[in-house]
Amino acid sequence: MFMADADLMETLVSLCKRRGYIFQSSEIYGGTGSVWDYGPLGVELKRNLKDLWWSAMVHQRDDVEGLDAAILMHPRVWEASGHVEGFTDPLVECTRCHRRFRADLPEVEGGQCPTCGTKDAFTAPRMFNLMFRTFMGPVEDAAATVYLRPETAQGIFVNFLNVQGTARQKVPFGIAQIGKAFRNEITPGNFIFRTREFEQAEMQFFVKPGSDDEWFDSWMDTRMRFHRDLGIRESKLRFHEHGPDELAHYAKKAFDIEYEFPFGWKEFEGIHNRTDFDLSRHQEYSGKRLEYIDAPTNERFVPYVIETSMGVDRTILVLLADAYREEEVEGEVRVVLGLHPRVAPLKAAVFPLVKKDGLPELSLKLQADLRKAAIPAFYDAAGAIGRRYRRQDEAGTPWCITVDGETAEQGTVTIRERDSMEQVRVGLDQVVGWIRERLAG
Repeated sequence: MFMADADLMETLVSLCKRRGYIFQSSEIYGGTGSVWDYGPLGVELKRNLKDLWWSAMVHQRDDVEGLDAAILMHPRVWEASGHVEGFTDPLVECTRCHRRFRADLPEVEGGQCPTCGTKDAFTAPRMFNLMFRTFMGPVEDAAATVYLRPETAQGIFVNFLNVQGTARQKVPFGIAQIGKAFRNEITPGNFIFRTREFEQAEMQFFVKPGSDDEWFDSWMDTRMRFHRDLGIRESKLRFHEHGPDELAHYAKKAFDIEYEFPFGWKEFEGIHNRTDFDLSRHQEYSGKRLEYIDAPTNERFVPYVIETSMGVDRTILVLLADAYREEEVEGEVRVVLGLHPRVAPLKAAVFPLVKKDGLPELSLKLQADLRKAAIPAFYDAAGAIGRRYRRQDEAGTPWCITVDGETAEQGTVTIRERDSMEQVRVGLDQVVGWIRERLAG
């Protein structure tokens, strides 16, 4: 059974610390507000998610190229994008829905939240800049001011012609990257949902104006299918279209992919039609032409952009929340983290049934063989076999392999599947292939 929403977040935070998924940053000093460290299992889960995204976006397509742009960029980039001006307004925040608004909006001055309708729930106005500011070079003066990027998209836009020319791509094509971004959030919270340091997986797809609506619909289908393929329950996923009052200044159209978290339906990926806003602005501010020349017709145009932007940390929270369940088995509660095998940090755990008769040595050799085959595997010889199963169920490990007396005699092991708890005998020399086949399925 899946846990009631009211208790799930607290339970997940506890599980993540206990099993080595996520720790509070600088915990021995009392922690850093809304900054989190990924432990041994957490970093593997995150890496698996990013690898799957990169494979789907870049490796499996011939119309998307990869990029890794620097975090520190020329300060004029953020003037062109609107972040310098747009992130320094007097802001108020609705204490119910946590949306932020300019204090001089008529609706705000009237005391009613434009999003959720709550009255008299605003914080006091304050000048607030969501960008972290620092200084480049030894002198702290205005000329040396730079910012930690609040999004990864701008690094793609300023490299549009570099990538297009060197990769010899023709419009339509995309540029993808995964990287850190930083926002000095007013009210971060809900574990890793809203943090000040986070990771984005973004793809900007450049298209000819007039074809943007068709490409927008195509990318909506593609991105929702990606999340369903991760094993996320379809009943917990939905699209939310931005209304006129929600659309960003650069957007012609925008949809969020939302998940029903314990704290409500919230976005973890956005799909936006950014029109030609970004390239046009950078063209204006830099003085460099950012047009695409269509060779057959010699037509020049500034491409429109269809953006897909996935919050990596938010998607990790989706995976954890969706996978967690508790079951009663033989009068005891079994905690299961039912992660899809392709994202699970550990693919297998190897247990010697007893610590004698050469079983530990056989088990360690099997673990080493699995690791050499790039299948992360854990060795555990401590405690009763049932207790070892439960630890791996809670850690999300799909398969537990027991090395027993028949292994030495017949060359077979028992493989127990996490979700069904069914067990099968498999030849010791077939274990690697058995697991690979299921990871590929």
